[in-house]
Amino acid sequence: MKIIAFGASSSTNSINKKLATYAASLFKNAEVEILDLNDFQIPLFSIDVEKETGKHSVAQAFLDKINTADILVVSMAEHNGNYAAAFKNIFDWCTRIRKDVFQDKPMLLMSTSTGANGATSVLGIAKNAFPFYGGNVKATFSLPSFEANFDIEKEEINNDKMRNELQTIIADNF
Repeated sequence: MKIIAFGASSSTNSINKKLATYAASLFKNAEVEILDLNDFQIPLFSIDVEKETGKHSVAQAFLDKINTADILVVSMAEHNGNYAAAFKNIFDWCTRIRKDVFQDKPMLLMSTSTGANGATSVLGIAKNAFPFYGGNVKATFSLPSFEANFDIEKEEINNDKMRNELQTIIADNF
């Protein structure tokens, strides 16, 4: 079983990438590949740029990575209540090549933030939108107050209730 995991952020210290990496490590007997959106930098999408350059090879490379997965683990960063620009841009380019970007792969969709709401606004947006783009969302999880609930040095959730909740979600849905 192969898991592709990523945080939907271009931050080099993305807390969502840390959460996605941790969650992917909880799957038993899985090969895990962690994607970094910085490896998929692409010009800002517009019809005009697409007319000039055609379908972008970086977007195709992102789609090719998703194609190799049996399961997707995605943690959404929230910027002003919505997708981070880096994710939205690669997503927009990908939809121009293949509308079902997520290719009906079973997905654990998550979010975290430093605030008490745990980026639930963007999680809700993604949960509702992704099925229209081939997202087979099997479960969702939000980790509030990242700094209080995640041990950066140990790279794990340090809140017993939250850790158990995520482990149960994975065991029951995947």
